[in-house]
Amino acid sequence: MLEVAGTAANGTIALAKIEQLKPDIITLDIEMPEMDGLQTLKAIRKNHPRLPVIMFSTLTERGGVATLEALSLGASDYVTKPANIGSVPQAIKRVQEELIPKIKALCSHLLPTTALSPAPQNANGEAKPSRVAPVEYQTTVGAGSRASLIEILAIGVSTGGPNALAELFSALPSDFPVPIVIVQHMPPIFTKLLAERLESKSALKVAECVAGEPLQPGRVWIAPGGYHMTVEREAGRVRLRTNQDPPENSCRPAVDVLFRSVAKAYGAGTLAVILTGMGQDGLRGCEAIRNARGQILVQDKTTSVVWGMPGIVAQIGLANKVLPLDQIAPEIVRRVRTGRSTVPVSVPK
Repeated sequence: MLEVAGTAANGTIALAKIEQLKPDIITLDIEMPEMDGLQTLKAIRKNHPRLPVIMFSTLTERGGVATLEALSLGASDYVTKPANIGSVPQAIKRVQEELIPKIKALCSHLLPTTALSPAPQNANGEAKPSRVAPVEYQTTVGAGSRASLIEILAIGVSTGGPNALAELFSALPSDFPVPIVIVQHMPPIFTKLLAERLESKSALKVAECVAGEPLQPGRVWIAPGGYHMTVEREAGRVRLRTNQDPPENSCRPAVDVLFRSVAKAYGAGTLAVILTGMGQDGLRGCEAIRNARGQILVQDKTTSVVWGMPGIVAQIGLANKVLPLDQIAPEIVRRVRTGRSTVPVSVPK
């Protein structure tokens, strides 16, 4: 059961009420009089570094910039205000559908849990196949199977993703030898702004996906908000595609859609990474990648904002390794460079 502990007309009042009411989570509007959302968030983080905060923002370029700034300042997640909705009840319903699952995910430590135990690992930190995993995982990916040369890195991420991606990409080298494709659950406009922000923090060229563009080593593409992104092999080249097929896991773009296409195009040459995020998007895509003999890394629970997407993949036994965020980039580089020449390859940005 969710209960509203209190409301505040501006940030100054909100800060005082936090000390009085001790809430489990805060929803914070970016646009407020006297003390706006970003100023309030900075103040909250000084005294309450772990208190979950969900930002409300407008679905505009200005709102997107402010939202990404809020996330970089420590906001846990965000909800966009409904636009062009027919009635107030419909707008309220839209907010409820987006907000309530996020509140429950960020406050999951306060709720009863029936989560599976983490998959056991061997002495090298490799996840052993889980007993609940279908037989095909165990037969196609044995403990002694030989890893193929990695040809692509595919990443799926949601809640907490912008900061996780910024940390990850700041640690990847400029001569990264394979293309990178990403699904981050975000609406239109926001994904373009995210690509620009990541490029400013990375040695790699990062852009929002353009349908038809061929994949190239050392380039990064983010699925555009409102569109599924896929890859397709044709005439010896792999190109990016987009579509507006129905959402999967209530998401468009969806990780499952991208991962299935990557598994089909690259097979055992796929390295997939599932980072922080709520829900189970990516699970079916990871099944396809494991069945194609690809490799999967997931972020651990301690460093995830929400251990939903990576957690289910780890618990079912699909992950090759479960790692804290700061160890994922080195592991990616190690796996991608395995079997390749050690001579650096210059990749222009």
